[in-house]
Amino acid sequence: MSLQPPSPAGMRRDYARQEALLETDLAADWTAQFAVWFADAAAFGLPEPNAMVVATADPSGRPSARTVLLKEYDARGFAFYTNYESRKGGELAANAYASLVFPWFPMQRQVLVGGPVERVTRAETEAYFASRPRGSQLGAWASPQSRVLPDRAAVEAGLAAAVERFGDGPVPAPPHWGGFRVLPETVEFWQGRGNRLHDRLRYRRTEERGWIVERLAP
Repeated sequence: MSLQPPSPAGMRRDYARQEALLETDLAADWTAQFAVWFADAAAFGLPEPNAMVVATADPSGRPSARTVLLKEYDARGFAFYTNYESRKGGELAANAYASLVFPWFPMQRQVLVGGPVERVTRAETEAYFASRPRGSQLGAWASPQSRVLPDRAAVEAGLAAAVERFGDGPVPAPPHWGGFRVLPETVEFWQGRGNRLHDRLRYRRTEERGWIVERLAP
């Protein structure tokens, strides 16, 4: 006998932590504020607090989204690494704009980012690639990411070919693999509150005034 799936509409819970996010609480810039919340998420014990949803769109505007891992951030933006020939890589090549969401649900917080995207330098890619576990390095060569495969055996064959190719020697970064950096135009800090009246404070970059802070309706 199969279990009856729960009703999504009935899975309602109020945000009981009731933490406020006021303008007076914010750091002077989004980078410092993100550092505070990121440290909070790590201290809270969230699994992979650097996991973020990356949304892209193809030239016709059809969106796609997936979860990747943030690898570095600074005043320039948020960087992650991938196969440039993957679906997201192709979409970013054609439409260099992305949105990010850090879904820190147990803390009743989110961070939402939007902005144009650029590739990181090759030197940055190679430095990061060198820090990866060897298995991950080989995997970058083995997988034609996002391509249709006949079966799991094709994945294993790709890995075997990479192992044979590089043997016990160093594994360089593939030419089709590297980093993207999202250059924020907006960074929103979302704090859950009771009765769905959440706090939403957004840093937004303007040409006239630089970065400003805006409160958004919940």
